[in-house]
Amino acid sequence: MALRLEDIHVRAGTFDLHASLSIEPGARIAVIGASGSGKSTLLDVIAGFRMPERGRLYWAERDITRLAPADRPVSILFQDINLFPHLTIGQNLGLALNPVTGRLRNDDASTIENVLAKVGLAGFAPRRLSEMSGGQQSRAALARVLVQARPVLLLDEPFAALGPALKDEMLDLVTEVARAENLTVLLVSHDPKDALRFAPQTIVVDDGQVFAPQDTRTLLDNPPPGLKAYLGGA
Repeated sequence: MALRLEDIHVRAGTFDLHASLSIEPGARIAVIGASGSGKSTLLDVIAGFRMPERGRLYWAERDITRLAPADRPVSILFQDINLFPHLTIGQNLGLALNPVTGRLRNDDASTIENVLAKVGLAGFAPRRLSEMSGGQQSRAALARVLVQARPVLLLDEPFAALGPALKDEMLDLVTEVARAENLTVLLVSHDPKDALRFAPQTIVVDDGQVFAPQDTRTLLDNPPPGLKAYLGGA
């Protein structure tokens, strides 16, 4: 069930993004490039927040190019935690399961508990954000996207505000969950250390051109000129 971008072309003002590539199911891939190169635009296209001027997006050979975000096999986690502080964690996850009503159905409470356990927050459903540490809040935000049980997970620098130890902890947690659930994960990051820790493959985005996934270690050991200029002495 590959994710395939076929001759995708996106225009935003004077900026153009081009992408033609295929991502294998269960792949963990970093997305690296300079600020403004098009990394977040790429994720927006996959998530359905931005429609391409031309080209097609496929999942498992199904054309999902014009599907609304809610109808895609895709979930996305931003740097913003995106949890409501006046609700409990269980209520936040219930809202992710049932966006219209927010009410729990028969098996939803069990589903929520299972997902919270996967991210190390067993028993946290009654808590609110104010009762949790920064690391726990990040785990809860991850649980909110995992509870939707979609096979493609997009991460747009969600752990950038965490300290190095907590960030590594979250990357390792996502790796563990992705392996267990066979998720296809794309991680946008400005830090090559994140790519080396998390992603066997890396996509370079350079001035609107999205390149096919390459072996992360090989790429970072011998980066192309655009990426080398961006990384500097990293």
